[in-house]
Amino acid sequence: MAGRLTTRWGCEMTNKDVAVRYFDAVWSKDFDPATIRELASPDIVFRYPMHGMFHGPDAVIELLDSFRKSLPDLNFWATAELLEDGDYVIARWEGGGTHTGDAITDLPHGAPIPAGSGAKMFFSGMSALKFRDEKVIEDIGEEGAIDGHLQLGAVVPSAPA
Repeated sequence: MAGRLTTRWGCEMTNKDVAVRYFDAVWSKDFDPATIRELASPDIVFRYPMHGMFHGPDAVIELLDSFRKSLPDLNFWATAELLEDGDYVIARWEGGGTHTGDAITDLPHGAPIPAGSGAKMFFSGMSALKFRDEKVIEDIGEEGAIDGHLQLGAVVPSAPA
């Protein structure tokens, strides 16, 4: 099929291969909006509890850019082999960063975090990517959002009554 994604060796890329490139562009220290635009469907749905739901590559890139302005050293990596089944690729991951940048004011839960708090955040999670026509159409994650919010000071633990 013309236009299919290929490796530098000319072999067709599997959904798993595309997922590796996508995850690197989105979550690794090598954030790459151009690759996100290349690999994501114009109709992508991106949903993670820490961030909420976003539609389209530009909305995803804007969110991720904002997050990285707050946590410039943000980096996540796979902790197990990615699993591919048909139109889906599942990843387990972990990572984090240090809040040395902009205030974080757009969390769906908890209070805003003032700029440069110095708080370190580290948590793990899982992501499910769904593909259609060699593009990511869904990136649905389930992460340790409460862990991240606690570490950043956005929420405080409640004491037993």
